[in-house]
Amino acid sequence: METDNLEQGFFGIGIQNGKTPENLGVLWRSAQNMGASFIFTIGNRYEKQACDTHKAVGAMPYFHYKTFEDFYAHLPKGAMLVGVELTDNAESLERFKHPRRCVYLLGAEDHGLSNQAIEKAHHLVKFKSKLSLNVSVAGSIVMYDRGMKTEFST
Repeated sequence: METDNLEQGFFGIGIQNGKTPENLGVLWRSAQNMGASFIFTIGNRYEKQACDTHKAVGAMPYFHYKTFEDFYAHLPKGAMLVGVELTDNAESLERFKHPRRCVYLLGAEDHGLSNQAIEKAHHLVKFKSKLSLNVSVAGSIVMYDRGMKTEFST
């Protein structure tokens, strides 16, 4: 049986300048459970995490980029960059159609995404929350929403 990877799509998820290594470990574990193709960090680099109990870093590719420019230059061909950020112009996650091939980028809880990341993102999404959420929780919500929706926009 032949598989058409472009038809199936893929997604990766990562954190820009993550605040704590625990957040990354939890995000890795969720990413593995929710079908991510790869995980990554930009800026702060973390090694194996105690909270990555499913050993996700050994089960899927992990990439580290020192700068946003390096990350952006190496986006997978045909992938859309989806920033997760509480901005006025971000689209509601509830109405968002996830691209078939995309990379989700989250910022640290204390600083969010860089201005450069916000400017370069093909899409910005946000979801309702009374207060700021932990970055790994926010990423898990976005991945869950992707999994629940069967239609992709591109």
